[in-house]
Amino acid sequence: MQIGAKIKALRLKKGLTQEELGERTDLTKGYISQLERDLNSPSIETLFSILEVLGTTPKEFFDDSLQEQKVVYNKDDQTSYIDEEKNYKIQWLIPTSNEKEMEPVILTLQKDGEYKQFEPSLAETFIYVLKGRIRLVIGEEEYIASEGNAIYYEASSNHQIFNANNGKTELLLVATESYL
Repeated sequence: MQIGAKIKALRLKKGLTQEELGERTDLTKGYISQLERDLNSPSIETLFSILEVLGTTPKEFFDDSLQEQKVVYNKDDQTSYIDEEKNYKIQWLIPTSNEKEMEPVILTLQKDGEYKQFEPSLAETFIYVLKGRIRLVIGEEEYIASEGNAIYYEASSNHQIFNANNGKTELLLVATESYL
């Protein structure tokens, strides 16, 4: 088991330098460097201190099944929800996307369909219109986007998506801050 590589990966994920990790754990930058290169082994107490600063538990750190990153998601992994009142279907492309930085979905709006209205947030949203046409309302402004158009906006105002097509509209929507 490469403890050093795991410590380094967690440190980088947290955005810490070796020096910053050392300061928070009362260890030297040189010692952290040696640990990350597996040139030295930490005591259990030291390792637990490092893991606490890095925001993980010993169980999570040593559980290899949790360390495996899934890269390819099959259609069977996807889940969906249909709102018959507002005439839309949302399809989550990644089952745990609400735990990730980005949440990719396919949104299908039937004729006269609309997606729910959102309050202002820190989220950022990317939309690519796969088929049809949408009307996006952000605050007091309205935008029209057709098949092949891309949209990117910060969700700093109330916002809502409407189908502006006579038939079905499909779009790929990727949002941060998991607010879908």
